[in-house]
Amino acid sequence: MKLAAQDPICALATANGIGAIALIRTSGPHSKSLVSKLFSKDLSIQKTHTVHLGWLSNLQCERIDEVLVTMFDDGKSFTGEESVEIACHGSIYIQQQILQALGSVGFRMAEPGEFTQRAFLNGRMDLSQAEAVADLIASQSKNAHEIALKQLRGTFSSELQELREKLIHFASLIELELDFAEEDVEFADRSALNNMVAEVLHMVRRLASSFQLGNAIKNGVPVAIVGAPNTGKSTLLNQLLGEERAIVSNIAGTTRDVIEETLNIDGILFRLIDTAGIRETTETIEAMGIERSQQKIQQAKIVLCLADASDSENLDETETWVKDLREKHPDKHVLLLTNKIDLDTSRLTDSLQISALTGTGINELKEQLVTCVLGDFNIQEETIVSNARHYESLQNTDEALSKAQEGLQIGTTGDFIAMDIRTAMRHLGNITGHIDVDTDILGSIFSKFCIGK
Repeated sequence: MKLAAQDPICALATANGIGAIALIRTSGPHSKSLVSKLFSKDLSIQKTHTVHLGWLSNLQCERIDEVLVTMFDDGKSFTGEESVEIACHGSIYIQQQILQALGSVGFRMAEPGEFTQRAFLNGRMDLSQAEAVADLIASQSKNAHEIALKQLRGTFSSELQELREKLIHFASLIELELDFAEEDVEFADRSALNNMVAEVLHMVRRLASSFQLGNAIKNGVPVAIVGAPNTGKSTLLNQLLGEERAIVSNIAGTTRDVIEETLNIDGILFRLIDTAGIRETTETIEAMGIERSQQKIQQAKIVLCLADASDSENLDETETWVKDLREKHPDKHVLLLTNKIDLDTSRLTDSLQISALTGTGINELKEQLVTCVLGDFNIQEETIVSNARHYESLQNTDEALSKAQEGLQIGTTGDFIAMDIRTAMRHLGNITGHIDVDTDILGSIFSKFCIGK
């Protein structure tokens, strides 16, 4: 259903600052005739999806810039409204003058995300697709881009619609029985219904379980490089990055603070954190660095624990420390790395043998990092959930379906089962906006967009 006519809006769609070209977009009723008041041609009679070269002036007939204007008729633009886009030279002064001129003929400045919000409200895309626009803009890696692009194309929406249709069929059978309750008629085999709920529940849980992966890909995976002083943490950081980012020295305690850098491996963004060597110390600055190292371990999804292959005492201590970390943090991937194998042939069980100095074992380490993130998911073939709001709705759907499944198994009356199914449908619909979504939620979602999108 098309949204009722709103105020015409305008905004700068390209980044703030000086550039070769800037793009200013407008949307709303009478956009073409309003821009025509400033342009050297009558745009109201021009066809949609055509581009026109001409001069843009203010109402005082003072020329501002020679621009390219692109036309979009009502129902054929990104927002679903009549729209005009103005490509001008990238001078900040020119941008400001054009926006002021647009304001003088009736446009107002758009709120953050207002163009995409109008596209959603006008039925040009569902809510999950609208959110994918922001994710696409913010994507920093190949996989983050692919996840957002797949969601924008409607792959996730199609899967959710399939689930909802199964639930609608289920609910209709149950509610049909309620209409004939006095005649004790059963329209659906309870065993078949139980299997249907189990199938939908499995799919919902698979989607929900992908959130940890999706969130990591979207925001980057924090990887803490930890260990005792002089085990080669900074050397490992430099080797992974392929550049001398951290100072390397034989003097213990050289790294006094955490160093963070990003590394892209197979389309996944890792946030590498080189930490201060962990040991007992009375030196104040070093102690502060060690405290920060402990904090980074808490925040990391993956912890690389380095042991020195040439130091038998350190080998034993690190192995014990790794075991303790794995017990305390079962949600983290704690990898034990035996470094400096170029100096010693000692081995630790359950460890990856590397030389941060020569690069031995680094490719294997990168493969393990990717495996830790992907698990058993196939990004190319499966839908990956990366939005916290979607994850919460999937969890709520899981809870409602679990109640329905339990009701079927213990023989709960159909009206209560139907109520749980309806609840599950509502939570799924909340993801795509196929049910009425609270205006506060919409405001929160679109406020995070940049102005002009």
